[in-house]
Amino acid sequence: MITLKNVILRRSAKVLLNGASVTINPGEKVGLVGRNGAGKSTLFALFNGTLHEDGGDFSVPSSWRLAQVAQNMPETAESATDFVVGGDTRLVELREALALAEAGHAADPDDAEIGMALAHAYTDLHDAGEHDAVPRAQALILGLGFKVHELDQPVNSFSGGWRMRLQLARALMCPSDLLLLDEPTNHLDLDALVWLESWLQKYAGTMIVISHDREFLDAVTDVTLHIVHEQLTRYGGNYSAFETLRAQQLELQQSAFAKQQDKIAHLQKFIDRFKAKASKAKQAQSRVKALERMEKVAPLLAEADFSFEFKEPGNIPNPMLTISTASFGYLQDGEPPKTILTGVNRSVLAGQRIGILGANGQGKSTLVKTIAREMGALAGTVTEGKGLNIGYFAQQELDVLRPQDTPLEHMVRMARELGPNARERTGEQDLRGFLGSFNFSGDMVKQPVGTMSGGEKARLVLAMMVWQRPNLLLLDEPTNHLDLATREALAVALNEFEGTLMLVSHDRALLRSVCDEFWLVGRGRVADFDGDLDDYQRYLLDEAKRLREEARLATREAAETAAAIPAAAPSPQAVAQERQQRSNQAKPLKRELAQIDEQLAAAGAEKTSLEARLSTPLPAPEIAETGRRLKALNDEIGRLEERWLALSDEIETLAAT
Repeated sequence: MITLKNVILRRSAKVLLNGASVTINPGEKVGLVGRNGAGKSTLFALFNGTLHEDGGDFSVPSSWRLAQVAQNMPETAESATDFVVGGDTRLVELREALALAEAGHAADPDDAEIGMALAHAYTDLHDAGEHDAVPRAQALILGLGFKVHELDQPVNSFSGGWRMRLQLARALMCPSDLLLLDEPTNHLDLDALVWLESWLQKYAGTMIVISHDREFLDAVTDVTLHIVHEQLTRYGGNYSAFETLRAQQLELQQSAFAKQQDKIAHLQKFIDRFKAKASKAKQAQSRVKALERMEKVAPLLAEADFSFEFKEPGNIPNPMLTISTASFGYLQDGEPPKTILTGVNRSVLAGQRIGILGANGQGKSTLVKTIAREMGALAGTVTEGKGLNIGYFAQQELDVLRPQDTPLEHMVRMARELGPNARERTGEQDLRGFLGSFNFSGDMVKQPVGTMSGGEKARLVLAMMVWQRPNLLLLDEPTNHLDLATREALAVALNEFEGTLMLVSHDRALLRSVCDEFWLVGRGRVADFDGDLDDYQRYLLDEAKRLREEARLATREAAETAAAIPAAAPSPQAVAQERQQRSNQAKPLKRELAQIDEQLAAAGAEKTSLEARLSTPLPAPEIAETGRRLKALNDEIGRLEERWLALSDEIETLAAT
């Protein structure tokens, strides 16, 4: 087990833990939560050995093997498969041991000790899964959203987000007793996220995960560790259970809730005002959902670095915008435009709260960027309502921020661009005061944005949006760098927002909380999605099955030699003749399959005999020769099994045709 007893932990001069004690038992799945800066990542550094406690006692079993996701961006020409296989550290060690043993045996074939080492290397390598390492690695890669044709592509040919997925697959490939995951969901879309949850639920070791995705934590953890006030508090249960228990504790300290009462009153006022008004019914219902969660969420909101609200827009056109027969995509230097979406016909109405769903690469960000005027439509029209004022949060904050400029310079420039239409005061002191409400105070207002953390950049983008008083919010993954408390503050602010919202996010809790309807972006189209997020997860599973079936059919069609489909229905004689042809084609395949069955049985028997022989004292030359024969047998069994599967597929295809 992992034990901390009266641990003191510092980062530079700041004390993060002071006399903290906790125990983590083998096999437990632990969610590590706390506000940004509380010390979660520093505690991970203690767990993985890169930091040591400044006081007290900390211990992890010395025999435990550790796996974690490397944070560096891999720059290698290795194939994706080889890179992930390399994550199996046990396999890598045994391959190196075998190479040394083979070199030693070649130099001195009569050395009994070297011969024994060689035999052990062969058997250890087999026991470690050498024979199925590649299929295991490829299953991880495909599960995280890669395509079959990408398995052998070099790692450095992928974008940054996809390379980090490969780092995650590499960590999952590593045989481990302790798995440390720091924000593993940041680069995943919902289909990969659902797959990862399923994989982690089956993981047999001890896992500690830092995540700001509440539904992910609920799905994969059964214990929650909360860092607060330099202490570690252990809660039995997942994140929702922690949240409930934490709320119950804080009910004894009503002052912790005082700052939330105005929020609750504001939501209730909106509900009372609009619940009977048909045009506002959906918005009122969203506020009801937010109010239902408020009592449970209030402790987190009380701990948040800041809270904020969107001011009432000056006017709200209806419709906000209309898209007619449009094609969206992007221009390529010296090449034809790359079209992502076609035939888009959509209207965005005042007060709509739209969640945009779809797998990575299907065009969600392309749609949002085009509406945000960052890109032009390749065809068709996007007609904006009079007075449309867009607040845009880009998936990559630096898309809208200048790294060399300070927060104050960003605000001053934005105020000048808006000119006399700006409703807010635009003096430097006014802008400093406004930034202070988003925790940019003192020297921070003059700190270059490029030196800031992801969470600080996200806060600055939110501040810029709020100041503009938009009537249409376009949010593309706004929560990637926000902690759980700030995510809840964002959800409350969005539920109070009086304008129209379009949201792209893999944070299911945020989507459920603030969206009333969903659009699905996929297969080059944008359409209404008639269902909720649970329906969407089922859709993703069905879509994965469909894609696998399409790939199977495409493979079969490529192998067929028949060129054309007869215009008329075949005669009974032709049908019988074709059936006989298929039967004739299957006969040699079945004969070969039977032969392989016999070969596998013989090879299996010989393998059992050799393994038994190695367990008895033997002269060194015989040990080495037996080890080599065992390795050759394992390779042969693997080849035969692959051929057996291929033949079975061919026979099944012939029978189904």
